[in-house]
Amino acid sequence: MASATSRIVSTTVRTVVSKKRPTLQKSALVLTSAAINQIKSLLKEEQDAVGLKIGVKTRGCNGQSYTLQYVKEKEKDDEEVIQEGLKIFIDRKALMHVLGTEMDYVEEKLTSGFVFNNPNIKGTCGCGESFNV
Repeated sequence: MASATSRIVSTTVRTVVSKKRPTLQKSALVLTSAAINQIKSLLKEEQDAVGLKIGVKTRGCNGQSYTLQYVKEKEKDDEEVIQEGLKIFIDRKALMHVLGTEMDYVEEKLTSGFVFNNPNIKGTCGCGESFNV
C-alpha cells in the first residue's frame, strides 16, 4: 500500500524552454550539483522522508506545472532515480513530462528555486510556472 506523503516542499518551481537538443541519458532525470546540494539540505530537515517525488498537476495558463513532495517510501508505479545517493521518485503520470529533463537549483537576488530544463516543452506561460509538452 502506498504511504502518505508529508508536506509539500515549499519552493518555487520554474520551467525553462531549453534550446539544447535532447541527449540520450540513462535516467529519466538528471540533477545538477546545485539541485543535489539543495535536496540534501531539505531532506536533513525532514526526518521521515527518504526522497522527493516529482509530479505534475493541471495549473496555469499553459496546462501543466511541476510539483515536489517529500515521500516516506516509493509507491509501486513510481520511477526511481538515484543520483549521488539521493532518491528522486517520479510519479507515473508525470514520467512522460519529465523524460530528458535536467533539474537545477538557482539562487538569484530576489528568488530561489528548482528549475526544470526540459527540452521537450513546446511552450510556457509568461512567468514560467506552467508548460505544455
